[in-house]
Amino acid sequence: MSLSSWTPDSLRRAIQAAGVSLWSWHVADDRFDMDEQGFVMWAVEPTDALRFEDLSARIHPADRDRVRAAFAATRGIEGSYETDFRIMIGDEIRWISARGLGSDIGMHQGFMYGIFLDVTGRKQAEEGHELLAGEMSHRVKNLLAIASGLTQIASRSCTTAADMAKDLTSRLTALGRAHDLVRPLPGHQGKAALLGDLLVILLSPYEDLGAFSGRIRVAVPRMGVGEGAATTLALVLHELATNSVKYGALSSDTGTLDLSGALEGDKLKIVWLERGGPRVDRPTNGGYGGQLVTRSVNGHLGGSIDYAWEPDGLVVTLMVTASKLAN
Repeated sequence: MSLSSWTPDSLRRAIQAAGVSLWSWHVADDRFDMDEQGFVMWAVEPTDALRFEDLSARIHPADRDRVRAAFAATRGIEGSYETDFRIMIGDEIRWISARGLGSDIGMHQGFMYGIFLDVTGRKQAEEGHELLAGEMSHRVKNLLAIASGLTQIASRSCTTAADMAKDLTSRLTALGRAHDLVRPLPGHQGKAALLGDLLVILLSPYEDLGAFSGRIRVAVPRMGVGEGAATTLALVLHELATNSVKYGALSSDTGTLDLSGALEGDKLKIVWLERGGPRVDRPTNGGYGGQLVTRSVNGHLGGSIDYAWEPDGLVVTLMVTASKLAN
């Protein structure tokens, strides 16, 4: 069937299928008219006495003046024009695109003609892409900052390039294990890992270094850890475990590590307890790694970290704001 043989009914059906609304605007008396699809789109009662101001009440306040100016300027526009704006239907926000021909080309017997098109889906997709791009940019910057900090730690604590590469690789691998464990939760509850699973996975490489299994024990409450908090915990645990392998309980075949946790009000208390290793004295000056750990715990987890160098071994007490673990 050629276009010339289309009937008004078939044309109307095609327009409805495309979700397009036809409108006309009588410039002289500001009378506005739409087809049935338009009244549904704008959620207004059908009437023969519609004015542009009646529709303006539906336009989002932030867009209203811009849309009024755009429609007033259509007669001065050469060729086609397109204006996207938001309308409010109760608490729902829809995006509408108004399209037509400007200047006298688009006018016939005092009427301007055009279409309304609901572009809510497209706008939501665009907003989603913008949010994703912003989030990706934020994460890349965070990862670069973390990598820079870890590189400084490795450069200060290692004497050869090979040792530095090995140290840096192990630290980055620990972060990777933490991120691999974080998974989406059911019911669109975000992403999280169980705290116990996260700690066990992060400490598992050090368990392999021992002469017998079970030298590392983990007992913490069942609670979720978000992606950001998982990164911070990975940094903290890797720093503690690395120092323990070099100087503490994990440097001895008979050394043990107990990691326990308990909720105290809105805080989660995690205790790192080393026993059976060589005596470790308090460092004379804090290293860069320790400074990074302290800043991470204070800033990202809203908590604190305290060290006690006891004769039997190191005790580290980590206090974390429980609500920040989900972030």
